[in-house]
Amino acid sequence: MTNNSTNSTYLRSSQAYKPTGQEIATFGAVHLDVTDLHRSVEFWQAYIGLQVRSATAESAELGTESSTLVVLHATAKTPFRNGYSGIYHLAIHPSNEVEFARVLARLITKRYPISPTDHTMSKAIYMEDPDGITVEVTLETPERLARLELSPRGPIAVDTDGTVRAASAALDVEAVLKVLPDHDLTRPLADDTKVGHVHLYVSDVEAAHRFYKGLGFLDNMYLPQYGMADLGAGGAFGHRIAVNAGHTRGRPQAPAGTAGLRYYTIRFDTPERLKMALQSVSSAEEQAGGFLVTDPAGNKVLLTASLGQDRGPI
Repeated sequence: MTNNSTNSTYLRSSQAYKPTGQEIATFGAVHLDVTDLHRSVEFWQAYIGLQVRSATAESAELGTESSTLVVLHATAKTPFRNGYSGIYHLAIHPSNEVEFARVLARLITKRYPISPTDHTMSKAIYMEDPDGITVEVTLETPERLARLELSPRGPIAVDTDGTVRAASAALDVEAVLKVLPDHDLTRPLADDTKVGHVHLYVSDVEAAHRFYKGLGFLDNMYLPQYGMADLGAGGAFGHRIAVNAGHTRGRPQAPAGTAGLRYYTIRFDTPERLKMALQSVSSAEEQAGGFLVTDPAGNKVLLTASLGQDRGPI
């Protein structure tokens, strides 16, 4: 899995993540606890481009015309707090360059603070929601990545054309915006937009890695010495669930009432795959929308094989 040299160590090679061509699972709705429902709805609608699918005084479902991607619950008393296990960021994945460029243009026009980043395997826009929860909008570009390496300067990405750049380099914003065919920045995200990956803070990388491997996810990068692990679901994009403990090793979940992750949803492609995943966990609470489990860091996950709206526990 590694190829040691004097300058670098390969993190990804033909011996590492091997796409099978079929994703064993996708993501359903991500549920967040927020302090101000109206303010959070405005963020997801006006800045990200999701549509309000339903709303009450206590919660709101947002997504595309046919799918709920994010559910907000007005239950938090304090903003997000760093240094605890929980959500690192959730990522909304538009399906093509134009959709991604429209989000970027909208955020720039509205002067929302962002960090446009080129990971080679993806193009990303990072920002924080009104409570300080990190949100990523991601365009998947795995076809550009030949390998990731560790060097004395830190992680580097090698493109398929030989270009070497930092694993998190500055995004060429002008090049992204050139693909926009119009200046309509009010258009909501298209129906094929999805939650494409979830990145978590955990207290123990080894334990979290075992848990998600047990659910059926596949190694992309496993670097416990650096406090991180990354797993794919079988498709070309190997970054579906990632865990980090660089600043949270041994740390619990944030105190009750803190804004952050309530739970997120994994949809397995078959009932048989769901059954196998459930056999790997120590306990599961059956819900109307599936089975609620908890990873070793206390992050809650709703496991289902349903194609419904993943309402699950409220």
